[in-house]
Order: sequence, then C-alpha cells, then structure tokens
Amino acid sequence: MERAQVPVDVPHWVLSILPIIALLVFLVPLRWRAPEAAPMAMFTAGIIALLAFRTSWQTLAVACGKGVWDAVFILYVIWPALLLYQVTKQAGAYDALRKGISRFSRNELFIILALSWVFSSFLQGIAGFGAPVAVVVPLLIAVGVKPVHAVAMGVLAHAWARFFGTLGVGWLATLQVVKLDDIPRAAFEAALLILIPTYLGGLLVVWLYGRWPAVRHAWPLVLILGTILGVGQLLAALFSPELSTFLAAAVALVALYPLSRWRRFGDPVSGINERPAMAERAAGEQGEEAPVMSLRMSSLPYIVLPVVTLSALLIPPVNEVLRQWRLGLPFPAVDTGFGIQNAAVASYAPITPLTHPGTMLLVTTVVVWIVYRAGGYYRAWRQRGKAESIGAGLLVDAVPASVPVVAFLVTSRILDHSGQSLTIAYGIADVSPPLVYAGISSLIGALGAFMTSSSTASNVLFAGVQGEVAQLHAISKETIIAAQAAGSAYGNAIAPANIVLGTSIAGVKGQEGAVLRLTIPWTVVVAVLTGLATIALILLG
Repeated sequence: MERAQVPVDVPHWVLSILPIIALLVFLVPLRWRAPEAAPMAMFTAGIIALLAFRTSWQTLAVACGKGVWDAVFILYVIWPALLLYQVTKQAGAYDALRKGISRFSRNELFIILALSWVFSSFLQGIAGFGAPVAVVVPLLIAVGVKPVHAVAMGVLAHAWARFFGTLGVGWLATLQVVKLDDIPRAAFEAALLILIPTYLGGLLVVWLYGRWPAVRHAWPLVLILGTILGVGQLLAALFSPELSTFLAAAVALVALYPLSRWRRFGDPVSGINERPAMAERAAGEQGEEAPVMSLRMSSLPYIVLPVVTLSALLIPPVNEVLRQWRLGLPFPAVDTGFGIQNAAVASYAPITPLTHPGTMLLVTTVVVWIVYRAGGYYRAWRQRGKAESIGAGLLVDAVPASVPVVAFLVTSRILDHSGQSLTIAYGIADVSPPLVYAGISSLIGALGAFMTSSSTASNVLFAGVQGEVAQLHAISKETIIAAQAAGSAYGNAIAPANIVLGTSIAGVKGQEGAVLRLTIPWTVVVAVLTGLATIALILLG
C-alpha cells in the first residue's frame, strides 16, 4: 500500500486530534449533553478539514452523506430497541422481572454479572450493533442498578466480544483490508490480547458494585466465567474465528446454572456494606402489589430475540433468502488537495435489512406486543395508573438520541475523507520506535472504535494503515493487526454513540459524561496492559 501524502507535522497533527479532544472536554469536564457536544465536534472537524486539509466542499458533502448513512445503520437499532423497551415497560414487564429475578436468585451480584457480562456477550456474539446495550441496560436497572452504572456496565462488560462477535463480522472485514501471511496466528494473537478486557470487564462490574469487599467475594466467579469466555474464544478462534465469541458465550450462559447452585453465589451477598452501583430500595417495597405477569412471561422478549436472531443467521436456507435484498447509496469519487482519494461507489456500506439487528428487534417487538395485548397486561398495568403512551415514550427517548449519533458518525467520515485520521495514525507511527509503536498500536484501534462506535468500522479505517506501518518498522504485521483488533474491541467502552444509546434507554439523557468518568479509567488500564502484552508478543515472535 502506498502511503498517502497527508501532512504529518505538529500543527496538522494537533488540528487532527482537536475534534476528538474537544468532544471529550465537552462531555467530561464541562459535562455537556451529547446532543450539544456532538455537533460542536462535528463542526470543528469540518472547519479544520476545509481550512487546514485542503478539503473541497464536494468532498465534505460526500463525507457528511456517508456519515448520515452510517448513522442510519445504528439508528435502525436505537429506534426498534427503544420501541421494544416501551412495549415491555408499558405492560408492567420490568416490574415483574425485577420482582421475579429477586426470587429466582438471592445473590444480586451474581445476577448483575450474569446479565451485564455473560448475557450481553451472548447477544453480542449473535447480534451486536447495540442490541446488547439496548437489552441489558433495562434489565440491570430492573434489578436495582443505578442508571448511570447500568449504562457503564452495559457498554463495557461485553466490549471484549466486539471483534469476533456478530458472527465474526469485524474479523471478516479486517481480512478484506489487509493482507496477512499467517491468518491463524493473527486470529490467535487477537484472541490472546482480548483476554485482557474479558477478565477486566467482569472485574470492573464487581468493583463498581461493591469495591474491594465485592472483589474478595466474587473473584472465583470472575475467574471461572472469564476463562470460559476468554479462553473459550481463544480455543474456538483456532478453528472458527467467526463463531468463537458466540460459542464461548453460549457455554458461559449454560454454566450460569450450576454456578448459581454454589452456595457462595446462591445465598445473599454478605460483608459488603457499601454498594455504590445500587439504588436505594423503597421503604415499603416488600408490601408492593403483585406483578401483573409471571417471571416467565416478563422474560418473553429475551427468549424471542435470540430465537429470531439465531433462526435468521444460522439456518442457511433462511439466511440465504434474507440476505438477497441489500440497500446502499451511490456516492461519487472525491479527493483532497493532499491527494486523499475516495473512489466512487455504486452502493456504499450496503445494509441487508432483513438480517439487520434492528429487524430482529422489530420482529421481537411485534411478537411481544401481540402476546402482552392478548394477555391483557397493558390494560392491567393501566388500571394501576402506571402506563404511559408507547409512542410518546418512544419519541421522548429516540429523538434526542438520534442527533448525537448522526453527528458522531458524520465527524468520523469527515476525519477519514479529509485525511485527518491518517495524519493521526502516521504521526504516532513517525515518532514511535518499533517497540513503542507496538505498545500503542491498540490505541489506534481504540480511536477508531471511539470515532465510529464499531469494531468493524475501526478495522476498516485503520487495519490497512497499521499493516503498512508494521512493514515499515519490520515488526510482525499479524501481531500489530491483533493489537488493532483488541483496541477496536475495548475502545467501544468509551464510544459516545454506544453511551448515548445506553443513556437513552436508561432515561438519563445528558449523563454521558458521568458514564465516561466510569469507563475511561478502565479503558486506560486495559490499553496499558494490552500495549505491554503486544510488546511481549513482538519480542517472543
């Protein structure tokens, strides 16, 4: 691959990174809401592209158009997910779920780990694209987790599953943009590095729940489940990377039952006096009315969704029929004054609507609504004076969530089409000796995930660049691509679009900065450990 001739001097590098720094400053220290911060970052990127990167208005317009189309892919998860949430909530299902789960298991930490880590990873293995966040965050809130903590757990604990998840779409996309001499080695080393966010994802959930007393209580559970998930994926990646996350998460899901019979995790948690992640229970909760439906009926959405998704994706004749319809938009060829070229495309980022996670959520929503309506649950919940309009609730949540998602994805396309992304990557490479570059290579993958909220998009953006730099430094391309893959996974813990989805579902829009304050320290620790592990692989290789 010929290196693009973008400017890689200090002023241009600082300008390239400025939209990302501005976004973080707006969200975290200044505590702006995402609908306010995201457009500011987008306008910053656009002005820099026009003034400093010789980007024409046509190129900027194409970048914006592609960004909006990329956002449609995510919005088609957000709107159906919020609709499913309202359809479930207004039937009284979350009330029934909260009370039913508390009777099913007396150990709330076990339940929280099972939902935020194992169940979300299982959903990521088969669906992904925001579905785990949309499904799991309301469940965590239903069992008593504070909304901000529920969002942090919901976006972070399953981040490890992002690369090989969704039936290996991130892995397959990587193979399309970079030529690897030893593909099995790259898959193995990627899974090896992903062990770090796997174990630390479960560990942080425990830490958020009850700090060190909770860690002392739950470390055997974290070790067992982390091994099933992480080592299971590692072993499965040797023969089927595409199914590795799904298989590992499915085994972990099955393992929850025997683990729940272990007295240590079956009895109520003891010895943990402070539980920062948990909301205060209402004083008269024990005297509450009985739920309007059974635990089994309230679990209907989480039974229907995996069945619908697995049927569409894993039954070959069904999948073949559903994948025949693809929808994409044409865009013309554009370039910049620095020679960054984007070829014309007849169908940009085509979506297969009938296998899209949004369709799976919609089908699930329709089934759940029919069953709940036939059972009279909406009427019963309304008689208690607790029901609200499904449509009004959807609009209140979905419209504010859509604005920042569009702005985030447009910003990503502007950075890409103007060459700012390459300036960032090449600048890091040019000032880094080989081992130093290896140590920070996962950060480029994390940057891509931060920009796009997608492991797949991160690898499409940066895997080719990472492979080129590895060749220039004469270090293992497979190891650097593995680091890129790991970064593209753990970087989703701080991806704004993922967090906006979570805060919208949780009903805490505007608290994105509070979520980032919980997930950024974890991401930094994972990045440091991944960097050290990457250096070790280079030295051993």
